[in-house]
Amino acid sequence: MEDLSRQHLQESPPGGSPSAVALGSHPIHPMLVPFPIAFLITATASDIGFLLTLDSFWARVSLWLLGGGAAMGLVAGIVGTAELLIIGSIRRRAAAWSHSVVAVMLLAVAFFNWFMRLSDPVSTIYPAGILLSALGLLLVSAAGWLGGKLVFEERVGVKEA
Repeated sequence: MEDLSRQHLQESPPGGSPSAVALGSHPIHPMLVPFPIAFLITATASDIGFLLTLDSFWARVSLWLLGGGAAMGLVAGIVGTAELLIIGSIRRRAAAWSHSVVAVMLLAVAFFNWFMRLSDPVSTIYPAGILLSALGLLLVSAAGWLGGKLVFEERVGVKEA
């Protein structure tokens, strides 16, 4: 039984998978993910801006970007989880589970990074904040790569013509 399940996940189902959470025929998850991606990547840049200038403005920018990235990531994650749980052909794709796990790790890092900075955005940037931001950047890259694989290679959420 275990070998059948493993083989079941290793071979992607043929054809694409429709979206269950959509506005019309437009999937919502891909509409939401650019926001946390942009916010969390830019938080790393603003952390570097703070380290270069020691201007507290950049520390406050990072705080807001991390909060916005974590919040929007949570919304995108809820929609993505709904897709994963509702559509069986998505659940049968190993890349979908990998994307989900990396995205949850990213959200945990983003929320922790944000919560840590709430009391004092300036003193928490170095070294812990910048390290968490760098880890977040790596996780954003991995989650984005896996999400792109789902859309462009495995045609998840793409309406076949």
